[in-house]
This record gives sequence, structure tokens and C-alpha cells, in this order.
Amino acid sequence: MAEAHQAVGFEFTVRPDGADIKLSQEVIKNIYLSGVTAWRKRAIQFKNGVLAGVYPASPSSWLIVVIAMISTLYTRVDLSLGMIDLIKENLPRGYMSVQTGKVLSAILFATLLWLFLIYLLRYSLKALLSYHAWIFESHGKMSSSTKLWLSLIKMFSGRRPLLYSFQASLPRLPLPSVDDTIDRYLESVHALLDDKRYKQMETLANDFRNTSAPQLQRYLLLKSWWATNYVSDWWEEYIYLRGRSPIMVNSNFYVMDLLYITPTQRQTARAGNVVHAMLQYRRKLERGEHAPLRALGIVPMCSSQMERIFNTTRIPGIETDIVQHLSDRKHLVVYHRGRFFQVWLYTGGRHLLPSELEMQFQRILNDTSEPQPGELKLAALTAGNRVPWARARLKYFSQGVNKASLQAVESSAFFLTLDDEAQGYDPAKTGSLDGYAKSLLHGKCYDRWFDKSFTLISYTNGKMGINTEHSWADAPIIGHMWEYVLATDCFHLGYTEEGHCKGDINKGIPPPARLEWQIPKECRETIETSYVLAKQIADDVDFHGCLFSEFGKGLIKKCRTSPDAFIQLALQLAQFRDQGGFCLTYESSMTRMFREGRTETVRSCTSEAVAFVRAMEEEDKTNGTRLELFRKAADKHQNMYRLAMTGSGIDRHLFCLYIMSKYLRMDSPFLKQVLSEPWKLSTSQTPQQQLNLVDINKFPRYVGAGGGFGPVADDGYGVSYIIVGEDLITFHISSKFSSSETDSFRFGQNIRKAMLDIQSLFKPTNHKTELPLMNGVGRRKQVVGT
Repeated sequence: MAEAHQAVGFEFTVRPDGADIKLSQEVIKNIYLSGVTAWRKRAIQFKNGVLAGVYPASPSSWLIVVIAMISTLYTRVDLSLGMIDLIKENLPRGYMSVQTGKVLSAILFATLLWLFLIYLLRYSLKALLSYHAWIFESHGKMSSSTKLWLSLIKMFSGRRPLLYSFQASLPRLPLPSVDDTIDRYLESVHALLDDKRYKQMETLANDFRNTSAPQLQRYLLLKSWWATNYVSDWWEEYIYLRGRSPIMVNSNFYVMDLLYITPTQRQTARAGNVVHAMLQYRRKLERGEHAPLRALGIVPMCSSQMERIFNTTRIPGIETDIVQHLSDRKHLVVYHRGRFFQVWLYTGGRHLLPSELEMQFQRILNDTSEPQPGELKLAALTAGNRVPWARARLKYFSQGVNKASLQAVESSAFFLTLDDEAQGYDPAKTGSLDGYAKSLLHGKCYDRWFDKSFTLISYTNGKMGINTEHSWADAPIIGHMWEYVLATDCFHLGYTEEGHCKGDINKGIPPPARLEWQIPKECRETIETSYVLAKQIADDVDFHGCLFSEFGKGLIKKCRTSPDAFIQLALQLAQFRDQGGFCLTYESSMTRMFREGRTETVRSCTSEAVAFVRAMEEEDKTNGTRLELFRKAADKHQNMYRLAMTGSGIDRHLFCLYIMSKYLRMDSPFLKQVLSEPWKLSTSQTPQQQLNLVDINKFPRYVGAGGGFGPVADDGYGVSYIIVGEDLITFHISSKFSSSETDSFRFGQNIRKAMLDIQSLFKPTNHKTELPLMNGVGRRKQVVGT
């Protein structure tokens, strides 16, 4: 076989006088170059590690301090206040001259002084970053104290920070007081409960406040002092890894390609460029060379989640899963038409070029071999319940070729699916965005490896997308990488006139290798069971993609209100019109201004929002009254969002108190009630332009379509939205066909009408919407399973 011949590094023959070894010069050259690349990489990582480790100082500043201290030896001024002489007296004698001892003592003192100054700078910066009053100030208005604070932040932040330079200076997530959290909780549910139910909840809350809460808070306070972040480890373990239900749809989320642009129609060429751009991103990530994300361009965000973008897999367990993160993986695994292929990403100590990756992927498309027994739907194990997958992994994949092949999948940099269908947004096709989203979210239930940190999906028409496992990180992290990749693909790598990747092709690269599987009948039955369950979940997803282009962020800002608050209030109005009532609403907010911060919940359905929505539906209310109530509700929402961002949210604190009560075997009816409340409306804003690599004013069609997730409640909606430029907002709406109460298309229409109705408050004569109110009739429900 050709691939076997090319894989041989040396050959030998046995003669009577000994072995005659013939080394392959090409392979020896590749080994040498690989070694050189590995040592160069280690050297760069060491250098950048030192730079980040001493930040905000620099290694050169050590030399300055040393020279300054040595120079004092020749003056009558002792800046060390006698410390240099003290060090000299404690040095071993008899091995050096008096002068050498003096110089060495000065160097040691200068080093200690330098380290002290580094820690002083870090703790000064940490103290400055603990100031959050700036975030509560009105937009466009900045107090003198905040201006001074920003100046100090700039001064202490140093120049040209690396990705992890600020990690040691980020403050810990503060622990709110029990009283504040309970008071905010009661305020958040007041509008959702009648007087009787509210009194009952108030009684439960006060009983908890006066009995078990102080003890739980003391233990949690101890954890907040000891752990880097008192929430994140428990959040990852108990919200994600201990869940035993399928992660497909229920946990994983997706990210779409560019909305309007497809750089090339050639599937393998697009995949080649995108994979190469990802390798470039990974190399900068491993070296810590990405610039840290900073609010206002000044306040640093935590970058710890970015460490696990690549080489990461969720490993199933009987009681809990684990997240396995490896370093420096040099291959990826590709799935196409039921076959798994291993593709090496390096040759001769360098990344494969886009043209070489295109060639490798084309070889896979050209491969006409059939799937092995059980191979076609093997990945359905990652889409079903976690316990059967964990047991099957232990029983059928712990030895032989199955173990080797599974290790190849789980240790790969990431997983790539070369899909056999076309997807993407097409204005001429109704529902094209809906089908695209469902394909990314669940596909065929067996053609994505849902346990990988992310699965890259390549369609036959050149469109791409990503399915992301949620436990290791949140959406902004994968969004950061995706922005870099799309910008690099379109504006740096490019394509030939025929749509192929640019560059020469080395046809001597060994072709992709088929992974071998020996799947017994019993395992194939487990695979089929997982597939059937996953198929039921996938068929039940009712998705609608809504492109709202009537106006966008530009017009909303002219109305002097927050775009996010505007959209959230529109969602409340749409929810009321769709369901005839209000519900507990989840909006995700980030807490990455703190070390190892992830998310916090903003409870968007406030009393002020309810009052505004009711005013919109009451005919006797004037637009002036409605606008006044809107502004109060928007201000309340912004304040809630800011509290969540600054560590004063409600739900993560209550969650940790609940986990602590379980450890201490303390029963709390209040915490049980809080943690069991369903989120019928779950929302999230997808961030964009984190890197500002593309000027969307100059290239308005090079915008992403955002991403989405499955419904959280059986009878509720999941809504993800992205504010695209100044004039477009994209909504990704999900629900379940099995619920007679929901309809994603209907909800999308209600969102559109709500947006227009709210905008009309600012300019009553601007337009008169003719969209019908849709509260009972939407598009015809599909039959589950069709």
C-alpha cells in the first residue's frame, strides 16, 4: 500500500555479517525539523511565560534595579538601609573576595526588591480593578474619580500585555451578603407570584435567612478565601459534568458562518483555509500572544477559559464526566459518510499549508470505502444518555484497535465533519436559516462528536459552522476564536480564481489514515439505542431564525437606551403576547472581570418590565406613559445587568449555598424551591467584534450570523440574539414541537412586532405596524419524529 510505504522511516535487511540499515533521508530531515520546531516552541513559551509571570514589570527592569543597587556600592548612600551588608554577612565565606561578596549581595537584594515591586504593582492593580463604580455611571458621563481611576489603570497596566499577563492581578469574585441576595431574589419574583404565593415564598426565605443561611455563608466565605473562584468549579461540575441526560441540544450550542458571504463554494478548500487559520490561532494561544480582552479597551477580562479551546474532550463517567485537556496535539479526526480518518496537521516541523489540507480533505471525499460494522452511527454514543456511553466505553473501547481509535478521536486537536449536504442562509429559500441551525445543533445525531470541545462542520457548498460542548467554556470564548478564523480566512489567506486554496501542494504527504473499529453486536445495540433517543430529541426541536432588519443598534442608541435592555423588554412583550402571561426569564451575563469568572443570571422579568408590558397592552395608556415606564424598566434592567457583572447577582450565590447545604446534609425548603423553578424563557446575547479585525462599516456583508442553543424548558423558548452592526439584529429561537403552548415561528413574529411597537413610542408618526398579533396561531406544528 502506498501509505504504508511512505510511512516507513527506515528499512533493514539481515545479512550473515549483520544488519544493513538504510535510513530515509526525507524522514530524518522531517524528524530534525520537528525537533527544531518543538524546541523553538518551548523557548517561545518559556519566554512568554516569563514575560507574563513578571507582568506588569519586565525582565529588563530587573537589570535596571540591579545596576542601580550596584552603583550605590560606590557612593556613600545606602538605599538598602543596611540590607546589603546583612546579606553579605550571611553569605558563605572563603569562596569569594570581599568585592565579589558585595556585588553578589547587591544583586540578591536588587532581585528581592524587584520581586517586591512586582507584587506591589500587582496588588495595586488588583485593588484598582476591584473598583466597579464606573460601570454604574450613565453612558457618556464619567465622574472625576472614574477618570482618575482609568488613568491609574493605564499606568499600572504596562505596555503590550500578553494574553495571560493580567491573570494574577484580577480580583476574586466577591461573595454577596445573604441578606442582599435574598432581598434581590424576593424582588425578582414579586411580579411573578400572586400575594398568597409571594407570602409563602417570603416566609421560606426569612426562615432560611434566620436558620441555616449564616452557617452555610460562613463555609462559603471560607471557600471564597481559599479557592480562586467560589463558583466556577462547582458550576462546571454540578451544572454540566454531573448531568446524566444527553448533552446534544440540551447543553451544546452552535455558532454559524458569515451570514451573507461564502468565500468559496469548494468544500475542501474552505475547510483547508479554516483549519489552517485555527492552527494559527492555536499557535498564538499556546504562546500567549493574543491580546487580552479588555472592557473599554482598558479593564482586563479573565482569559483562563481559552486554555481549553483545543485538545479538549469531555470523557463520560458513570456518576460524573471529566474534562480531559491535553497539550500539543498534532492531528485531527475527520468524519465523512460514516468513516473516521486521522489527518496529521504537521509536516517537516510546520503546519500543513491550506492547499495541503485541501488535498488531504479531498482524498477523504474521494475515498469510496464503506463504513465498518457499527462505525456509521458510532458518534451517536456521545448524543445519548451519559451512563450507557460510559459503560460502553469501559466495556468495548478499553483495549485493542477500539482503544487506539477512540484515543485518536479524544486526543485530537478538534473534530471535523465533512458533511454531505449544503446548508446556509439563502434569502430565496424559506426556512434556510432554520435548517442550518438544526444541522449545526444536532445534525443527523451521529455525524458530530458532541464530547469534543468543538466540532467543526463543513458543508458541500462551502459553508461552515461549529457545534460546541458547553462544560469547558462559554460562548464568547469560541466566538473569539471564530472571529479570528473568519477574518484570517477571508482577508489574509484567500483563494484562487477557481476557488482553491493558495499555495503549492506537496503530494508526498501521506494520505489520511482510516481509523479501525471492531464493534461487537452488543455495542451496536447500545449505539442504536443512543441514536433512537437522540433522534427523538432532535426531531422535537422547533427552530426559527429571524433576521430583524427594520432597525438596529444605531437607531436604538439614538433613543438613548441600551440595545440589550431594549431587546429584553421586547422579549418580555413578545412573551406576554405569545403566552398570555409572564415567566421567570434567564439572561446570561459574564463575570470575567474576576479571575476564573464565567456567567451570572440576570432575571429580566422585573416588576418594572411587567408594568411596562401591561401598559403596552392597555388601550387607555398614552404613549407618553408607556415611554416613561419603558425608561424605568430599561434603567432597572441595566442596573440588574451591572450588578450581575460585578459579582452581586442572585443565582450563583444561591446555587453555591445549595451545594454547600448538600455537603453539610442540611435541608433547606427555600433553596430547593429556588433551584427547582423553571426558566421558561432563556435568553443570551452573542458577542461580536471582540477582536475588531474586520471593519464592518467598510465590509458590511462580512458579518456573522451568531449562534444559538436548544430550549431549556419543555414548554418554553430559548432565544439567542446578536446585534450585527448598526442595522441588523438576528434572533435564534428554539422550542419543542411536542409542546402545544409554543411555536418558534409565532414567537419570532411576536418579537418583530414588539420591537416595532416599542420603537414607535419614540416616534409615534414614524410608522404604523401592520403585523398581526400572534398569540394562538403560528405555522402548522410538525409531527414529532417526522
